[in-house]
Formats: sequence, C-alpha cells, structure tokens
Amino acid sequence: MQKKVAVILSGCGVYDGAEIHESVLTLLRLDQRGAQVQCFAPDIAQLHVVDHYSGDEMDQTRNVLVESARIARGNIKNLHELHVGDFDALILPGGFGVAKNLSDFAISGALCTVQPDVLTATQAFAKAGKPIGLMCIAPAIAAKIFGEGVHCTIGSDHDTAAALQQMGALHMECTVDEIIVDEQHRLVSTPAYMLAGRISEAASGINKLVDRILEMVG
Repeated sequence: MQKKVAVILSGCGVYDGAEIHESVLTLLRLDQRGAQVQCFAPDIAQLHVVDHYSGDEMDQTRNVLVESARIARGNIKNLHELHVGDFDALILPGGFGVAKNLSDFAISGALCTVQPDVLTATQAFAKAGKPIGLMCIAPAIAAKIFGEGVHCTIGSDHDTAAALQQMGALHMECTVDEIIVDEQHRLVSTPAYMLAGRISEAASGINKLVDRILEMVG
C-alpha cells in the first residue's frame, strides 16, 4: 500500500520561510520512494519579509500559505485541512520560517510558543504514534510537540542546543550526513543546512531521514 506523508512548509526562502533546497530534497526523496505526498501550510502572515539577495528586511507583507505554494507548485492545502487519520507520517523541512512563522523561536528562544495550527497538527501525529521528521532548525519545537525527554538534533550549534535542552529536549550532536532517531517518540531529526555547506551534504542526511520515516511507517 502506498504510504501517505504530509509535509508542512513555512513559506518560501531560507531567511523568512521554508528552506527551498531542504523542501525540494524532501519532496524528491519521498517521490523516489513511491510515497504519496501532500503539502500544507498555515494561512497566516509571515513575521517579516527578507530580500534574499541583499539580506535586508523589506517593507512588505506576505502570507505563509501563499508563499509555500511556490515550492509545492500550487498543490498545497491550508493546514486546517490536515487530518492525522489521512496520513502515515509527517515531515517539517527547516528554514527560518519554522523559527519565525511556525513558532517564535527566533525571537523568544527557549520561551517560544508554537503557532496554534502547527501545534495541533504535530501533536495529533505524536499522540497517534505516527512518525515525525524534523530537519534543520525544526527540532527547536520538538519539546513543544512531545514534551520533556525527547531526543533530537540541530547538529552541533551549542547555543541553539542549549535552548532546546532548556525547553526539555535531550540534544544529541550529529554530523550533516546522519540522523538521530528517538524510537520512543517516533521522531527522526537531521541537521541539514544547520551544518551543510552544499546541497549534496544536505541531501545525505535528508535522504536518510525520509527513508527512516518510511521504514517506521511499516
């Protein structure tokens, strides 16, 4: 039976949305493995808009769902439409959108909150015992999803790891081409562009994450 995987995006672009390479690599690997995929994003305003050429903040407003649709080639749904019973697993690519739009980790650090629709969706998968994949900065919200004691990685950045541990997560250092698997919580994480210097390095860990998630589906 074809495995069904939901992917939550956080906009379009590493500095204010979903990391495009991570998102595309995730979708590519899922397709290569024969999974049926549906992308979702919350229908909310981005925290801000960043000019990815200059790095400067722009005087614009953009919508997370609308921007995420660029990556999904229009095949995306409002996060309100995500029902855990329709899918076998869930994956969140990284990018600052996770820390700015799906949560306020970029501003509040260990005191962050998760956007309500995102928290409802991710906790539903956790409570159902369905595997979840978090990459790059996305494990910053792992403790909010699973509670204290969850094992995860953002690579080896000590300041970020310290914030995760303050939130109750158990951070495990990890190289870019490896994954951390928390069997109890059915969570798989990988550093991706927290460490990757080029797209092939990001792919090495992302492919392993996707493969492990599909294996956990059974």
